[in-house]
Amino acid sequence: MLRFEEALEGWRSSRLSQSEAALLLGVCERTFRRQIARYESEGFDGLIDKRLSQVSHRRAPVDEVVRIVELYRGDYKGWNVKHFHSWYQREHGGERSYTWVKKTLQERGVVARAKGRGKHRKRRERAPLSGMLVHQDASTHQWVPDQYWDLVVTMDDATGEHLSMFFCDQEGTASSLHGIGQTIARHGLFCALYTDRGSHYFHTPEAGGPVDRQRLTQVGRALAQLGIEHIAAYSPEARGRSERAFGTHQERLPKELTKLGITDMADANQYLQQYYLPRHNQEFTVAAAQSGSGFVPYIGTALPDILCEQFERTVGNDNCVSFEGLSLQIPPDELRYHYVKRRVRVHRYVDGTLAVFYGPRCLARYDEHGAWFEPLRQRAA
Repeated sequence: MLRFEEALEGWRSSRLSQSEAALLLGVCERTFRRQIARYESEGFDGLIDKRLSQVSHRRAPVDEVVRIVELYRGDYKGWNVKHFHSWYQREHGGERSYTWVKKTLQERGVVARAKGRGKHRKRRERAPLSGMLVHQDASTHQWVPDQYWDLVVTMDDATGEHLSMFFCDQEGTASSLHGIGQTIARHGLFCALYTDRGSHYFHTPEAGGPVDRQRLTQVGRALAQLGIEHIAAYSPEARGRSERAFGTHQERLPKELTKLGITDMADANQYLQQYYLPRHNQEFTVAAAQSGSGFVPYIGTALPDILCEQFERTVGNDNCVSFEGLSLQIPPDELRYHYVKRRVRVHRYVDGTLAVFYGPRCLARYDEHGAWFEPLRQRAA
């Protein structure tokens, strides 16, 4: 007010021009003339910004604010705002933006404000085309009360789409092959697989050293047989995209499973496939830098006979194969009297069942306890 009086007095006494008086107040000449008119008609009250005393017509009603705060406190307490907002829109018909919901919950003190971000680091560029690079990793977490499971995720680097996702007791060769098999069955063959250096992925002669590219694991052998390049990550930062995805899953999945009362692994896997995975992909998948696809259809037979564990054995004098405490009896064969002393190959599939192959011929299939089914005569890949 004192500054305005000073500018007005200077203009009236001709010491200041209108432009100089306006510059003194930090406004344009037109605004200065309007202020003079309001001052002469209303006094200092005319200089007060009327917007400061008006309520925005876009402001949410009080009952709507109370309702969303009580909704969060009731069924969604502890959920992060992004997760809550997606359910608020989908399950409760909410129309407010994520920013409005976050600001409202923070102002009411039910959600803490996040700390400032640290130093900016440039992320590795995504692959330009889907199917060019696929990540696979697992996370051990208490997904349901008092139970620790492993969540195995296979995701596309270009889009972030989760191609395969399931719970298991412990990650290993079988879970890795299962995730690869689901991906190929649903999308086709991909160019390269990016994983950590776990013992089921690579043999590492020295801790922290390079992997042995000559001595392949079961996963490495299967990828080589399919023509898929296997890339090893040498630092946790190299798997940052997978780690961030697991952070989202660890934040959301336990709350959703608890809300639905799911504690059994089979039910949890069913929920993943039918509800969580499609919703996650819809919310988080981004468009690839280039159109098209790097996936190619798998043309061949017996994919399970590639994506399995394979072991060389010698047939005993009783026409049986010894395998991890089991005795696999080879049934009568019209082509040979016996297979004694012959080198055969035992396949263990991801579901635990077994098969014995002599070259490309399957001699018999067995359940996980070694009891054989009706012998099959088929060619292996």
